[in-house]
Amino acid sequence: MRTAPPLVAPLFRSDGQARLLAELFLSGADELNLNELAQRAGLAYGTVHREVRRLLDAGLLNERRVGQARLVRPNPGSPLTQPVRDLLLVSAGPVPLLAAELRDIAGVEAAFLYGSFAARMRGEPGNAPNDIDVMVVGTPDPMAVYDACQRIGDQVGREINPTIMTPEEIGERSGFLAQVRDSPTVGVVGDLPWR
Repeated sequence: MRTAPPLVAPLFRSDGQARLLAELFLSGADELNLNELAQRAGLAYGTVHREVRRLLDAGLLNERRVGQARLVRPNPGSPLTQPVRDLLLVSAGPVPLLAAELRDIAGVEAAFLYGSFAARMRGEPGNAPNDIDVMVVGTPDPMAVYDACQRIGDQVGREINPTIMTPEEIGERSGFLAQVRDSPTVGVVGDLPWR
């Protein structure tokens, strides 16, 4: 079954393709094997295998084999590599970039996108989002979180608005939290706190 292109990045064939490309082009990993790539992008191995074949055929990726493992990375010699990276930065890029930054901050237990950007990534119709809302759960240094969000926001060309809550606070009842729980979310680090 063919899926509709993601609303945040309609130039890509599907949300899965955009996530896969973002992991390859923005995560900072030198090379990824196909199993790692499938896990990080949240896709089935067969889907990743087909997408990687298309990207290799198009010259966007280079491949290296180590035993049975296939390692892939962006092809620095392709004239499309930088334009694809630029498109990903402003569309699918916030998730892997935020994950890389927030994972390294002590006290971050979970993080996820919510609000209009998450809704567009999940296929809900609406206007293109101007900013990105991220919920950070834990007890991190707030300045470290704000600085990380500022750096990523500068890279992707959208303001990133972090909300930091302790695990106890996220479990409380409020209109705001009820709306967040009932709305689309996109995982960044760890699991959603209410699952």
